[in-house]
Amino acid sequence: MYAQLVETGAAEGGPEEQAFQERIDRNVQIEPRDWMPAGYRKTLVRQISQHAHSEVVGQAPEGNWITRAPSLQRKAILLAKVQDEAGHGLYLYCAAETLGISRDQLTEQLLTGKAKYSSIFNEPTLTWADVGAIGWLVDGAAIMNQVPLQRCSYGPYGRAMVRICKEESFHQRQGFDIMRALAHGTEKQKAMAQDALNRWWWPSLMMFGPSDKDSTHSAQSMRWGIKQNSNDELRQKFVDQTAPQAAWLGLTVPDPELAWNEEKGCFDFGEPDWDAFMAILKGNGTMNRERLNARNKAWDDGDWYREGLMAHAAKHEAAKTAAE
Repeated sequence: MYAQLVETGAAEGGPEEQAFQERIDRNVQIEPRDWMPAGYRKTLVRQISQHAHSEVVGQAPEGNWITRAPSLQRKAILLAKVQDEAGHGLYLYCAAETLGISRDQLTEQLLTGKAKYSSIFNEPTLTWADVGAIGWLVDGAAIMNQVPLQRCSYGPYGRAMVRICKEESFHQRQGFDIMRALAHGTEKQKAMAQDALNRWWWPSLMMFGPSDKDSTHSAQSMRWGIKQNSNDELRQKFVDQTAPQAAWLGLTVPDPELAWNEEKGCFDFGEPDWDAFMAILKGNGTMNRERLNARNKAWDDGDWYREGLMAHAAKHEAAKTAAE
C-alpha cells in the first residue's frame, strides 16, 4: 500500500504540486487522502517515525530509575511520565500509518537500526539528578521543537502534537522540580545537579539538529510547512529560556562562551561538538547497542502476545463469516 501511495505523488513539478504548495502557503492542512508529492510523504514518514521511535526508546533512560526513585511520590510521578512517553509513541505511529506505512515496517526499521531516533537517548542516566536534567533540558528542548509542530501542514501529525505538548509541559516541570530540590539541598545534592547539567547541556542543544548551513532537510521542510522554524532559531530560543533558569537554580551552564548580548537581545553561546553528534548517529553512542538490544528483546518477548491477538482476530473473523 505504501508503494501505491508514493506513486500517487510521482508527478511532482506539475499542476498538482503547484496546487499543493498553494494550499501550504494558505495554511490549509493536508489530510491523508489528499494528493501530496512523494518527497513530502517520504519526509513525513522519516520525521514522524524518528519522533515515534524517540518517544519509545526515550522510556529507557528514565525507566532505569523507577525502582530507585527516592520516594514513593517521585516513583509514581516517574511511572506516569514513562507511561506518557509510550503513549506518545503510539499516537505518532498512528499518524505515520496514515501515510501508508505499517506499524510492523516502522518497528522493523527501528530494530534493524535502519531508522534513527534522537541521539540524546544514547546517553546513560548515572544518578537521580539525570532524571531531573532529562525532564528540564531534554523535555524542554522537545517542547521547543514540538509546539510549532502543532501547526504542521500535515493534519494527523499536527493534531497528535496537541496532546503530546500538553503532557510534555508537565514532564518539564517535573524535571525542573527535581533539579530545584537538589540544587537547593545539601552541597552533595547540588553537586549532583551540577554534574547532570554538565553532561546533558550539550546533548540537549544537539536535539535541534545540525546548524542550518549543514542541515539537508530543514529548508525544504519549512517550505512544505512541516517545520515552522529553523534548527538554529529553535536552539537560540532554548538557550535564551534555559540559561536564566539555570542561574535561578544557582547552577552554572557548562559553556564558557555563554554571555548575554545586549545588542542582539539574546545569549551568545558556543558551538556543540557536531563530530560527536554524527558519531552517535552512526551508532557509536555510549548506549546505542544497549538501547537497540533492549528494544529487540522487548519485541521478541512480546511475540507470544502478538500471536494470541492474531489467533483471536482470526477466530472472530471466522465466526463473523459463518454467521453471515
